[in-house]
Formats: sequence, structure tokens, C-alpha cells
Amino acid sequence: MTAKRVVSAAVVGSVVEFYDFALFGLAAALIFNDQFFPASSPVAGTLGSMAAFAVGFLARPIGGAVFSHFGDRVGRKPMLAATLLLMGISTAGMGLLPTYETAGVLAPILLVVLRLAQGFGAGAEYAGALVVAAEASEPRRRGLWASLPGMGVAIGMLLATLVFTAVSALPDFHTWAWRLPFLLSLVGVGVGLYVRSRLPESEVFERERRRGRSRFPMLEVLRRQPRSVLVAFFANAPFSAMGYIIQVFVLSYVSRTLGVSATVALIANLASSGLSIVTGPLFGLLSDRVGRRPVYLGGALFLLLFSFPMFWLLDTGHPVLIVLSVALAYGVGISALFAAQAALFAELFDTRYRYSGVAVVREWAAALVSGPAPLVATALAAAAGGASWPIAILMAGCALVCFTAVALAPETRDRDLNEPAGPVLPPLQKERLSRR
Repeated sequence: MTAKRVVSAAVVGSVVEFYDFALFGLAAALIFNDQFFPASSPVAGTLGSMAAFAVGFLARPIGGAVFSHFGDRVGRKPMLAATLLLMGISTAGMGLLPTYETAGVLAPILLVVLRLAQGFGAGAEYAGALVVAAEASEPRRRGLWASLPGMGVAIGMLLATLVFTAVSALPDFHTWAWRLPFLLSLVGVGVGLYVRSRLPESEVFERERRRGRSRFPMLEVLRRQPRSVLVAFFANAPFSAMGYIIQVFVLSYVSRTLGVSATVALIANLASSGLSIVTGPLFGLLSDRVGRRPVYLGGALFLLLFSFPMFWLLDTGHPVLIVLSVALAYGVGISALFAAQAALFAELFDTRYRYSGVAVVREWAAALVSGPAPLVATALAAAAGGASWPIAILMAGCALVCFTAVALAPETRDRDLNEPAGPVLPPLQKERLSRR
């Protein structure tokens, strides 16, 4: 029962985090360019809106470093409460901001400040949820349990898209109704704080703390497990970039470049998130059966092969094909990577700096690659006169890097989290050593 309560609390936090982040992405693609940037240049407004989206990722490595440091030294539980509270307050604050029309340049400045605060809190939220879920689970079901916060991600995106879609249908959407989804974030924060206040501390962490704590966990993980850090970074960075291209850039591309109703793009996001809620746990369960690597490699290969067909389907402008392309790319490809990644990352790092290890690879990837991805995609499409082929090449390249990184990673399915991790060796080299 304790393990179920821990995982439930982790899932609730992931729902709130990705509701907030997905909500900002939706608003950046569809409303922020009108509300917070000058209306004289639509392209400049879109680029400014995407830049504001990217700025939040710059704060994530700093937030990840701060919260994961104390998460490895003090405990997982208090950091999970702090990150949730910071994100929720920042998101609700966005719903109270003045627009460019009423406050001038102060409006986008305040938006960026709150986006930075949101990113600071998000920097360790999912990493902490992933770690506590993995540490609370039984070894033979760790892939399934660790994947459930990823299901929370899909639920958060689904809720954000549902709420935003419903509100966008209101006649006063462009005047004041767009603020309502941001203010609703406070409800999720209240529920999340209540659930997390009843959490016990991780037994795996408590056992390690009795042995002695790391003074500087992030520095220690970089020094002691550099290969694990590199493998996880190059497995995560292109994956998360692809996720945000599909969920954020495609929304803007369909509505502004192809001239299709934004409702179609929002329905596509709904379908992809809904499918991920089902496929995520199934891929997590599959990783318990066949291993983390096969599931991850399969998802990367699918995205590599589907990159061009996805944009061919999008460019038809047909609503059904648009929904189908986004649902398959995210609900199958991204979902497989997300599910297998959870247990893989937890198993790559030792307990004394597991939180820091997961946070550093996720959040530096977010700052350097994920956040700028929709902005880069927007600029590439503009440079190509609205053509989609540069984005398809970008997607295929990201998938290839993911595949290569995990092909060089070890299989971690049978790892005991209470024991130190072994060196990260390519599978063939590891097999040769085991035969000696």
C-alpha cells in the first residue's frame, strides 16, 4: 500500500507539472503572440512567443541542481512539495498578467519572469517523481511503476489541451477567458500538496543515508559516473526535442502555416495524449519483460522511419490525417521512449546521487535542446518558405542520436537499486567480459 501511495503522489505531481508546461506551450502557439507582443508583425510575434516558451528551459538546470542537491541530501519528499508549489504559483500568476496593450513592454517581461520561475520549479519535479516511483517499486515491476509518472505527463497534457480547447470556444477567449486555465492550476497544486504531505520517505534513500550522504551529489555523479551521464544525456536530449516539436511546433505549423483550424491541431494533441495514457504503462510493462533497451530502440527506430511520413500527412491539411500523424508520432514513438527511459535512468545512477543524476541529464538537455526546439523548427520552416522537409530532417536526426546512445548503453533491467551501479559498457564489450 505504501508503494502505491508513493507512486500515486508522484503521478499527481507529474500531472500538475505537465499541465502547467503544456498549457504554456499551447498558449505560446495560439494566444501569447497576440497578448504579449506587438501586433505589427505576426511572424515576430510568433517567434517572440516561442522564445518565451524556450526561456523557461534555461531555468530548469538551475532548479534541477538546487532541488536535486537537497533531494539527495535531505530527502525526496520535501523537494517534491517545494517544486509543485513553485510551479503552481507561477502558472496561476500568468493568468493575472497585464497584456502588451495595457502595460507595454512590461507585459512580456513579467511573462518571462514567471516562465523562469516555472522552469526553476519544473527543473526537479519529474526527476523527483521518477526517482521515488522507481525506488518504491518492486524490482520485477519497476519498468511499469517508474513509467506511471510518464502517464501523469500524458494526463497533464490531456487536461491542459481539454481545458484550453474548451475555453478557446468561448466568445471572450481573446479578451479574458484565456486566463482561466492558468488560474485552475491552483486546484491541482492543492490536491498534489495534500497527497504528497502524506508521503513516507524512500526506504532505499533512508538506507543509503544511514551509510553517509554525498556532500555535493551533482559533482559526485559527474565525477564517478560520467559515462552514465553522457549516455543518459544523449538518449534524452533528442527525445525531448522531438516531443516538443510534435506538441508545440506542429500546433503552430498546422494553424498558422497550413491555415487549418487550430481546433484540429488541439484535437490531435488530445488524441496523442489520450493514446499515451494507454501505451505508456504498456511500454513500461514491456520493458519489464524484454528489457529497457529493446523498447527504447524500437521507439527511436519508429520515429526515425516516421519523421517524413508524419509531415507528409500533416501537409495534406486533412483533419483526420493530421490527427493520425500526431497521435502515432507521440502516442507510439515518444511514449515508448518516455516509458523505457524512466526505469533506465533510475537504474543507471547510484542512490546517493540518483536524483541529481536524473536531474542533470534531463534539465541540461531541456535547456540546450528541448526548449529551443520549437523556436528552431519555426525558424527553419520560415527560412524554407513554410516547407516542412527541414523539420522532418531535424526529427530524423534526433531519432538517430537517440538510437545510437541507447545502443551503446547497458541493459539495466535486473539492477538492484541498493547496490552500486557497475561501469557503463557497450553490450558487446560487457558480454565479452562476462565470458572471461
